[in-house]
Amino acid sequence: MRYATVTDRLAGLGGAKWDVHARARRLKAEGQDIIELTIGEPDVPTPPQLMEAAAGSMQQGRTGYSNGRGEPGLVRVLADRYTARRRRPIGTDQIMCFPGTQTTLYAVLHGLVQAGDEVIVGDPLYATYEGLVAATGARLVPVPLRPEHGFRLQAEDVAARITPQTRVLFLNSPHNPTGAVLRPADIRALGELAIRHDLWLLCDEVYEDLIFAGTAFVSPLSDPALADRVIVASSISKSHAAPGFRSGWCVGPAEFCARLLPLSETMLFGNQPFIADMTAAAVGAPSPVAAGMVERFERRAGLIHARLQDVAGLRVHRPEAGMFALIDVRETGLSGQAFALDLLERTLVAVMPGESFGTALGGWVRVALTRPDALIEAACTRIAAHAAALNGVQA
Repeated sequence: MRYATVTDRLAGLGGAKWDVHARARRLKAEGQDIIELTIGEPDVPTPPQLMEAAAGSMQQGRTGYSNGRGEPGLVRVLADRYTARRRRPIGTDQIMCFPGTQTTLYAVLHGLVQAGDEVIVGDPLYATYEGLVAATGARLVPVPLRPEHGFRLQAEDVAARITPQTRVLFLNSPHNPTGAVLRPADIRALGELAIRHDLWLLCDEVYEDLIFAGTAFVSPLSDPALADRVIVASSISKSHAAPGFRSGWCVGPAEFCARLLPLSETMLFGNQPFIADMTAAAVGAPSPVAAGMVERFERRAGLIHARLQDVAGLRVHRPEAGMFALIDVRETGLSGQAFALDLLERTLVAVMPGESFGTALGGWVRVALTRPDALIEAACTRIAAHAAALNGVQA
């Protein structure tokens, strides 16, 4: 039988990147005592008041059809939120709601690029970005994010890869998997490139509320000079510990939103009104769980650094935000994929191979900070012993 070429473009770009995680889940189902440090699932349940808001909305009959832009109450709350946070007016005509950040990015990219176009993305990159770009037919152009620059995207590296086919500069700050946060100077330099080459700036800001102490978040959406070319995507998945509710949005120029609306209507024709009501309650007030997650994740990142830095040839990159830390395992002689599989089979600790996030993290692994301190401690002990055994040294 014949298939659309999109199935070829996406072959191997879906669940295949999560093979180690899937293997860990199978072992756990078989009764193995796995320490799972693979995915970025919040370490607390969805706040009860948000569950009650969703349930109450359903009981009030908010279970009918919606529209392609989003429920008016949620759209209004989001416009007010971004007006306050970015300190410039954001209208309701600049908001569109989707089921989560992933769907948001899928729709936005389909509104911006097509076959023959290029999208510049920092490498390492979140595991689904490659598929998101490939789905459109456009070509992903990776720009290495280097440890010596704190894994922050550098404008000179981007400039060297811009061609006449470049249409989008895809930013992720705070960054997954590195936890890097772009500085104001970084934003200015990247914004100048976007203006000079007439590029869109697509910004995934889902970790905005999970910034560690001493680091400030800056969004390109705050700069009026970039107002006609910036599109921000976010959701309540991380900030409000509600990934299963699949509630996200984009903020961009009014003209862009108007042009994207028929695509949204064709894809979805609206989110569930009761989830929109819950989301409005969530984003209309400070998150009741974000501050606690920030404190715990930063503490655990420090714990991993203290336990594993310079132990048996390991190097630890401390994040500035988010839910993950990175460990450089190249001294073991293994790839990140091989190290992660070997670690799982021999010690029952599950981590993500760096290669799942691009070529720049070959020989690294990503460790989730979302498990209790005692399990993080136990995992560090096993990781150190495993690296020592591979290197033939004392842990």
